[in-house]
Amino acid sequence: MAVRYNDARFVASYGRAEQIPEPSMPEVSFAGRSNVGKSSLLNKLLGRKALAKVSSQPGRTANVNFFEADGIDFVDLPGYGFAKVSKAERARWAALISGYFEQERSFNLVVVLVDIRHDAQDLDRQMISFLQGGGYPFVVALTKADKIGRSKQGQQRAALARAFGVDVDRFVVTSAQTGQGIDELQRRIELAVDEPEAGAGTDPAAGDAE
Repeated sequence: MAVRYNDARFVASYGRAEQIPEPSMPEVSFAGRSNVGKSSLLNKLLGRKALAKVSSQPGRTANVNFFEADGIDFVDLPGYGFAKVSKAERARWAALISGYFEQERSFNLVVVLVDIRHDAQDLDRQMISFLQGGGYPFVVALTKADKIGRSKQGQQRAALARAFGVDVDRFVVTSAQTGQGIDELQRRIELAVDEPEAGAGTDPAAGDAE
């Protein structure tokens, strides 16, 4: 299916897992560390400049935010990591994320965002390990690729795949600034909605540092 991403709209925001209604359509979820560029990538993916709120201060996404485009829910999860918020607020975010994944939902695809400029981080390892253990279909979107050269992009993609113990074909090199990898990420999403499990696939041409 060809998704009309530009039709995206904000649906609702939930501060507690028990507030989230039962799913009524396919869902694509986005998870990543604070300041990984999740809101920027979502806006680029959905063709909207300010649909997801972008801030220079990490931790702007404090709830589970739902956006809808062409019959697909796009779920923006709170960032995890170093955001300068209270311990109680970080605990709420953790409970919100885990509570979301414990629900009976479609989970067509989980997009894990990882900053391509850095070595593998423990929190990213934990998230990917959790998804692997739970059998969730996922891809890893390596963000901020415009900050490094093309040869370095390929090196980092391969190194992170080894560090996370994930097939390199699950990685898509992206940039919210230049649009690199957005078409490929959209293709993975459409496959996952059409054929569950396919979006995480093993296409040997997928996710190249374009």
